[in-house]
Amino acid sequence: MPPVRRRSRGYEPTRVRNALVAQVENVRTAAHGLTPDQLQLPTGLPGWDVHRLLTHVATQIDALPRLLAEPAPAAQRPEVGVPDWAGATGDIAAELDRRTQDEAARVKDPAAAIDDAIAELDPVLETAVSEDVLLPHRFGAMRALDFALTRLIELVVHSDDLARAVRRPVTLDRYALATSVRLLADTLAVRAPGGSVEVRVPPFAVVQCVHGPRHTRGTPPNTVETDPLTWLRLATGRVTWERAVAAGAVAASGQRANLAEHLPIMR
Repeated sequence: MPPVRRRSRGYEPTRVRNALVAQVENVRTAAHGLTPDQLQLPTGLPGWDVHRLLTHVATQIDALPRLLAEPAPAAQRPEVGVPDWAGATGDIAAELDRRTQDEAARVKDPAAAIDDAIAELDPVLETAVSEDVLLPHRFGAMRALDFALTRLIELVVHSDDLARAVRRPVTLDRYALATSVRLLADTLAVRAPGGSVEVRVPPFAVVQCVHGPRHTRGTPPNTVETDPLTWLRLATGRVTWERAVAAGAVAASGQRANLAEHLPIMR
């Protein structure tokens, strides 16, 4: 699939920044409330306990300052957007796992690592996002606003991972949750273009996707509806389509309303 080089529309820089700051603080609060035993609990990610998960979260928070410290990209225009990033994460999953394992072995206190990452992020976030500078991302030049949106997705998804692992809620900023849901739904529409299936994630997103007959009025013949957290888990491979449907977490109606071959969107 060719790269999607358009800027994410409808995302106001100040709201993105505020949501990112809020979710970072939510994760920090949760991390500082964990016991040593809880840090050893397994997560839904193969081979990752809570310690490794939080170490990874710290590196994701610190990613924007790291990219800003590198030489500016040679490209004068953005080369990748959020859908490209989401689709390419699986290509580096093994490398990311190795790096996280190595970093977790070095980090003794992941909550402190999150504190350090936040200290690096705070001075640069507002300027980078508001000025929308180009960043030298490994997948290609990327707008800082788009990269901040990828951080929202990372933090929301991993907040849910953490909550399920420790069996305790981790607060999700509403705008961060809504934005993550919409971005992943939009990415599905990019990767499986068409109008034969309507995917609804109330109250945040509705998209049409999958090649085939397109409805023009009334109730579409093929619909999929689920809640925001189930959608995030489907889109990121935390739960399979079959399991979610069997559990009643997804309502699918119509001959084409099966998204199994299009999920997960990112890994």
